[in-house]
Formats: sequence, C-alpha cells, structure tokens
Amino acid sequence: MFRIFIAATVIALAGCSAAPVEDYAGNTPRLDLTEYFNGPLTGWGIVQDRNGNLSRSFRVDMVGRWEGDQGVLDEDFYWSDGEFQERTWRFNRVDEHTYTGTAGDVVGEATGKAYGNVLRWSYVLELDLDGDKVEVTLDDWMYLVEEDVLVNRSQIRKFGIHFGDVIIFFHKGVPPRGR
Repeated sequence: MFRIFIAATVIALAGCSAAPVEDYAGNTPRLDLTEYFNGPLTGWGIVQDRNGNLSRSFRVDMVGRWEGDQGVLDEDFYWSDGEFQERTWRFNRVDEHTYTGTAGDVVGEATGKAYGNVLRWSYVLELDLDGDKVEVTLDDWMYLVEEDVLVNRSQIRKFGIHFGDVIIFFHKGVPPRGR
C-alpha cells in the first residue's frame, strides 16, 4: 500500500513541473504589475473540472491602484449561475521580479515572479463548497500577449492532485464593445 501511495505522489508531482519563469526574461511586451494592474480592467473566464468539462463561467471587473511598491486590486466577480463575489488583493513589489500579495480568502501570502511577459503566481485559496471550507493550491501563469491583453491559466490542486483549471482573458482599460 505504501508503494502505491509513493507512486501516486511521484506521478502527481511530475505533473507540476514547468519551465522556470526566468526562461521568459527576453519575451515582450514586458509585464510590469504596477503598470498592467493599475486602473480599470475586465476579465472573462471559465472554470473547468479535472476532465476539462466546463463548470462555470464569469466576468470580473477590476480596478487597480499603486503607490510606489504597494498595490491594491479590487475585483467584482459575476458568475454565470448568478453568484456575485468580491475580492481585494493587496500587493507588494519586493524587487524587480518578485511580488507578494494577500486577500481575504487567500491563506497566508501569495508569491510571484515576473520575467519578460510572464508572471507565475502561487497561493492557497480557501473555497466555500456547500458550507465547507476547502483549501486548494492555485498555480497561475499569466502571459501578457499585447500591451492591454493578458491571458491567465491556473491549475487547481489539492494534495498535489489536479482538480481543475481556470482560464481568464483580461483587457486593460474600458471593456471593448461595452460589457
């Protein structure tokens, strides 16, 4: 039984590997969180289960503001099933490449590294599932495609096991074609 557990753990952890974010240092346009997440933004996203099936979709309206190395990002989520959710992130730029952040439903501190046009952002999120609090790990990879367009792919994991994905497309500024 112990061998099965070890084998399952090794397989689960093998799926976690990705190229280091530093490999993207030469990519453009350059992603600077203090610039991109400053002012109004809109995002459209989906949540998929572990089999790739659509679970939910959403729109998120955001306003970011920075003062020096400190930032705040207010998010309003409008879910396809009618749920409304708010989250406020508080960011700190530690150095040229490193960021940390907190939010009310984030356990501890999120950490991220930005190189070139890519940010890798990792954190533990507390979800409310039918009244039960469940902690999951999110591994976000954000790619600045154009100056005003960012694509985010998040893997959701619990105990190293892949449970689903979140894919979001962000547009900086006033949303195209209204809301």
